[in-house]
Amino acid sequence: MIRLPAIALLVMVTVTAMADQQFDVHLRIDVESAERSIELFRGLSGSPSMIAGLRGSQIALATTGLLANRRLTTGDLEEALQAAKFNQTIADDIFRMEYGKKGVRELKELLDALKQRNFAGKVVSTVAQLFPADTKLSTSIPMYVVAFGHQNIDAFVRRVEWKGDTPIFVGERQGELTIVVNLSKAVSYGRTLDERFIGLLSVVAHEVFHAAFGVYKDQSPAWKQYYSTRRNYLDNLLDLTQNEGIAHYLSLIQRTGGRFTNDQLPKINSAFQEFNQAAARLRSRGISPAQAGELIRNSNSSMYWDSYGAITGMVIARQIDQSLGREALMETIANGPDDFYRKYTALMRRDGGLPELSPDLTALFGGR
Repeated sequence: MIRLPAIALLVMVTVTAMADQQFDVHLRIDVESAERSIELFRGLSGSPSMIAGLRGSQIALATTGLLANRRLTTGDLEEALQAAKFNQTIADDIFRMEYGKKGVRELKELLDALKQRNFAGKVVSTVAQLFPADTKLSTSIPMYVVAFGHQNIDAFVRRVEWKGDTPIFVGERQGELTIVVNLSKAVSYGRTLDERFIGLLSVVAHEVFHAAFGVYKDQSPAWKQYYSTRRNYLDNLLDLTQNEGIAHYLSLIQRTGGRFTNDQLPKINSAFQEFNQAAARLRSRGISPAQAGELIRNSNSSMYWDSYGAITGMVIARQIDQSLGREALMETIANGPDDFYRKYTALMRRDGGLPELSPDLTALFGGR
């Protein structure tokens, strides 16, 4: 297969948000999969086998298989792209090619805006505001932009090791933190290009936070100590919920200024109830590794309001920020989950109207 030169943007952004903070993040934005897919959707050109073999496409393929809990091959992706090229509909559109084909004009418009509007600079400046004042972080983060993927995901961060052009998802402190963004989902973020651009910025800032937080953890003695001693199932849920919660709160700030609507309050209470139930199950002796893994996965990989861990963490992060101030939220990034839940437990004692963590959990973090 002949490989065309990669279409990529290397955006280097250094943000000094506070006197002692040096937030040096390089976003290596690779848009080749999206560019080639859009050309194919428009009927201009496009080789399904070439597009399927691109690194961005391969990450989208692997992510879709992971979330769908199915074994998907490059051949499956080629078949879906082939159907899109010839305007055919397949019964099992697992990659949601129809999203891209129906919104191809908006896709092209949004991709052009991403390349022309200092997108990376805006993202990095937004993320830097949540990190402690003494943060000195320097990293390069690859970001692959694609135009298809699983229906439940807009963007994703994974640690990746490459075997040729095939991504292997690996565990903590391995591989390279890598972002994949499904542009075809972003066309639904609003009715205008500006609305979609802001929505895309919010989603990518969410993922860049995860990637930057991962690098921060890797170099933090406090986080290294946490991971060396706190590796049971509940610890994993608490860690993930803090991480996803702060990232969701960052997106909430971008979308609504950090406000909830009244009709969202029952959904928030439901998320806390499910979180408390999951925490109790994860502490039970009879739970199997498979059951624990599914509970932890579902805490964030479901649809937005069904991601009970992410919603719980978002509410906790928001309450800490609004009641105790931004510096207090930054302290939880430096100090880890114990500080995150301890601060919220203290706020629960002050305000009986807050969504409640279970008595078992509050006992772990200071009680009532």
